[in-house]
Amino acid sequence: MPQTLPSFQAILLERRGRLLVVTLNRPEALNAVNLTLHDELPEALIFAGIDPDSDVILLTGAGRAFSAGGDIAHMEHNAAHPHLFDHEARQAKRIVTALLDIEKPMVCRMNGHAIGLGASIALLCDVIFAAEGAKIGDPHVGIGLVAGDGGAVIWAQRIGLAKAKEYLLTGELLDARRAAGIGLINHCVAAADLDSEVDSFCTKLLAGAPQAIRWTKLLTNMELKRIAGAVMEAGIAYETLSVRSADHREGIAALKEKRPPRFTGR
Repeated sequence: MPQTLPSFQAILLERRGRLLVVTLNRPEALNAVNLTLHDELPEALIFAGIDPDSDVILLTGAGRAFSAGGDIAHMEHNAAHPHLFDHEARQAKRIVTALLDIEKPMVCRMNGHAIGLGASIALLCDVIFAAEGAKIGDPHVGIGLVAGDGGAVIWAQRIGLAKAKEYLLTGELLDARRAAGIGLINHCVAAADLDSEVDSFCTKLLAGAPQAIRWTKLLTNMELKRIAGAVMEAGIAYETLSVRSADHREGIAALKEKRPPRFTGR
């Protein structure tokens, strides 16, 4: 008998044969990352990685989005009490580490927008299928934050340093078709075809030799893990500093008020 799946508040786990489906489950908030999701996601990913009853992991979001990044109310609270962010910074590092440590192939079903940390989570999966019309981007700088929670690790590895700098330094969002065109994601498909395309690919992986697939992934992740080991500590430290800035507080206020931010460099 398969072992019992753990239960979480903001994440759903489901078995489909030897496929383990991990669903970010805050659909009313577009699966934005709050404290609960920050705390639960590393635990869910660690379980998925060692689960003896699955060979492939599918990561997706409930509702209209994959993950809209940071929850605005939660970010505003952290900006007013920046010491609270220190814990979440450590959790963000655990999320990145957990994703890179998983030896099983991990497929992302990007059913909607993947923003900020949500983009990093999607991009750290192995193969990404996105619904046409979905957008992906890392707009940390747009709210006065350093893109320290994974963006500096994975973007350059997917699309090269020049393009990665362009998108990380501007925070520009890309639609799925453009993202696929530059190699940031693997596939952009019509929303009506997303499930069939994902299911077909997962079936192909499940029919493969599990050890050969896992060890091939392990090899291809070695360089990513080396880069993450060199970058993440500094990235989290710089992001933690930027949380304490006046520019970040202005960025949050501008986002809430739906106006351009007026940054001062403080």
